[in-house]
Amino acid sequence: MDESCCIRRISSLGSKTVFMKILLTGKDGQVGFALHKKLASIGEVIATNRNELNLENSDAIRIFIEKIKPDMIINAAAYTDVDKAESEIELAHKVNTVAPKVLAEKASELNIPMIHFSTDYVFDGLKNEPYLETDQTNPQSIYGQTKWKGEEAIRQYKKHIILRTSWVFSSHGQNFLKTILKLIQEKSSLNIVSDQKGTPTSTDSLANLTCKIVKTILKKPNFEDSGTYHVALEGETNWYQYACFITDEAIRLGLKTTMTSYDINAISSDAYLTLAKRPMNARLNTTKIKKAFMLELPQWKVEVASSLKLALINT
Repeated sequence: MDESCCIRRISSLGSKTVFMKILLTGKDGQVGFALHKKLASIGEVIATNRNELNLENSDAIRIFIEKIKPDMIINAAAYTDVDKAESEIELAHKVNTVAPKVLAEKASELNIPMIHFSTDYVFDGLKNEPYLETDQTNPQSIYGQTKWKGEEAIRQYKKHIILRTSWVFSSHGQNFLKTILKLIQEKSSLNIVSDQKGTPTSTDSLANLTCKIVKTILKKPNFEDSGTYHVALEGETNWYQYACFITDEAIRLGLKTTMTSYDINAISSDAYLTLAKRPMNARLNTTKIKKAFMLELPQWKVEVASSLKLALINT
C-alpha cells in the first residue's frame, strides 16, 4: 500500500497531530455505533447514517466520497431485516450489493483501503464444523445472497478486508440479547430454537478488532493481508442456551423478571417457521484472523455479561 496515497498519516505539526480521515457508514447501527466511538482515537471520522448518505443512491455515494476524499472507508451499513428482505428484494440488493460495489470502486480510484462487514448467512449452514473462509458459500436467503454478492463485488478490488461475523449483540440497538431481556420481564414462558448453533459476537469486540486492523494498516504501508476473515468470539452455543444464559445472568445482576430460565422451552426450527431460512450452523473458524493480527478473542459469555450490565444500567 502506497503510504502517500493511503494515509493522512499520524504526524506532528507543532503541537497539533494530524490523523487519517475515515469514512464510516451505518453510524446508527450496532456495529457502526460501537466503531464511531472507538475510531475517534485514531483519526477524523466522518460518520454517516441513511439521512446523511443514502446508500440506495449510487450517484450520491460517489459525490459524497469525491467531496470528502477519505483515507479509508469502513462500511458498517447494511440492510439487516432478514425476513423482510424476502419481500424487499430490490432495497436489500441496493444496500447490500450495489452500495458496497460503489464504495469499493471509489476506494480503488482513490487507492485507499476499505473494510466491510459481512455475515455467516453467506453459508447454507449444513457443514458440521465451523466454517473456514475458503469454504463454498451457498446463501439460502435474500439477505444472505445480497451480502454474498456485495462481498464478491468488493473482492474485485485489491485493498479490502471483509469481516464475516455472526449473532451480533450489544447494549445498543435491536438484537437477540435485548429482545430476551425485554421478554423475560413480560412473559411467563418462552419457546426458543435449540438446533441452530453459533457464537454471539459483541460489537465492542468487533470495534476493538477493527481498530487494531486500522492501526496495523497505518504501521504497515505495504500491508498485504487483504482478503476475507471470519471473526466471532470464543466458544459456541445455540439460541436456547443463549437465552437461558441471558436470563440467568440478568437475574444474577438484580433484574426483576416474570420468569426464569426454567420457563424457557427448547424447540426445533421446524416448530418456529420464518420467512427466511436461517443457517443451522453459524459457527465461524477464526484461526486466520487471530494469526494475521495476533489477536486473542474473549469468550462470548464474558462479553454478554458485560453488555447486560450496560443494558440494565441504561434501562
